[in-house]
Amino acid sequence: MLRDLMAALALMLVIEGLAPLCVPAAWRATFQRMTGWADGQIRFAGLLSILAGVLLFTFVR
Repeated sequence: MLRDLMAALALMLVIEGLAPLCVPAAWRATFQRMTGWADGQIRFAGLLSILAGVLLFTFVR
């Protein structure tokens, strides 16, 4: 179980690193726009990300 969790974390880090590596200007612009979001908007984006991950995990497993 721990091995699977570590593998998932490693894969997440690889995926997270793709945008700044491939399109740094677009990544920076998006990140700067997000800093202007209200806390509720950021929480909602986080919630959507979690739900998408859970759904994807459910379909994969």
